[in-house]
Amino acid sequence: MSVGAKQVFILFTLGQYYIEANKRLKGMPLEIVISKKVFIDIVMQAHIAEKKERALYRNLEILEKKKYISYANQCLKLTPRGRRLFIKLNTTYQPYMNLAKVLEKTEIARYTKKAQTVFK
Repeated sequence: MSVGAKQVFILFTLGQYYIEANKRLKGMPLEIVISKKVFIDIVMQAHIAEKKERALYRNLEILEKKKYISYANQCLKLTPRGRRLFIKLNTTYQPYMNLAKVLEKTEIARYTKKAQTVFK
């Protein structure tokens, strides 16, 4: 990868946003787009990245310079190169994300007959 870990995280966040946002429009000839300002506001309000606004802008600029994202008509989009990287990241991390969701929703203690506790 020719980008840093922080830029990869921002690219992954943007890709996941588009997947989730476009689920509602499935089957329609429409697509959700987002501006830099709105994307940064979402990231900051959701506490996805503990960065300042300017640092997030800078990461987006680096991704744009390296041709992973494009910013045309005030809309952020993944380029084909960015989409390939996102798919690779998503394929790698999706099992971990699925596991976290399962563990969140499932009461693990009910699957064990003899759970042990210890003092901290």
